[in-house]
Amino acid sequence: MVRQAKDYVAAGDIIQVVPSQRFETPLTVHPFDFYRALRVVNPSPYMYYLDFDGLVIAGASPEMMTRTEGGTIETRPIAGTRPRGRTPEEDVALAAELLADEKERAEHVMLVDLARNDIGRVASYGRVQVEDFMSIERYSHVMHIVSRVRGELRPDTDAFDALRATFPAGTLSGAPKIRAMEIIDELETERRGVYGGAVGYFSYSGASDTAIAIRTLVAKDGVGYFQAGGGVVAESDPASEYDESCRKADCGARRPPHGPPRPRLAPHAEPLPTPHPRGAARRERTQDDFRHRR
Repeated sequence: MVRQAKDYVAAGDIIQVVPSQRFETPLTVHPFDFYRALRVVNPSPYMYYLDFDGLVIAGASPEMMTRTEGGTIETRPIAGTRPRGRTPEEDVALAAELLADEKERAEHVMLVDLARNDIGRVASYGRVQVEDFMSIERYSHVMHIVSRVRGELRPDTDAFDALRATFPAGTLSGAPKIRAMEIIDELETERRGVYGGAVGYFSYSGASDTAIAIRTLVAKDGVGYFQAGGGVVAESDPASEYDESCRKADCGARRPPHGPPRPRLAPHAEPLPTPHPRGAARRERTQDDFRHRR
């Protein structure tokens, strides 16, 4: 898959694309017990447990999709990953190596620029800015390069417009975004389902806070499903990208009591159903929606 993605980059179709793979493992514990363990071994800014009558979504996402409050919109693109060090000294060395990696830096800068462009679709002219550029954030098993992009919402836009303008995140699709999504649709053999979606809330005050659904378990019929990927550019090494996706999946599955995930062996298996929560929901369509096979 990575080699095919690199062919598209070499042909000039895209600059970057973010393919993913699915892992699965039998669950020998209740999904809520998994979630409780996840809170301990991989605490993250966004923790969630959603039960949809037999389909459970439990996650510990480090990445914001969008946040709106007081007329501002914010997103925090994450791109660039290294494993955590076994000692404090090794951890510092790995962080320095990550920040010095030209490929990781170029990929991050490109995705920050994409986030600026997305926010610019709903922000007032000249009111988009980048803060905390290329800082390191550490989690239980990995560290990432993170930046903050903020803007001032135009008076004629709201929190739903903000999500629609930025969804799906460039860090889960690529650049240019629409062409990258078309290539993902071609390369991935299963629907993404929850993976890469948004989990969060919209308040009556007009505020919202949503996370990208990564580091997330989908549990159904006694089986746990994880999905993870990595950004592919011209310089990408297929083995390294595979290892990165495994490390990301490992964040949600290494230590909880059911054991590690394994790569999915049936690439054309029946896709997971998309949950439909009870009650009314506002449906949104955008030109950036994924086009999945039926």
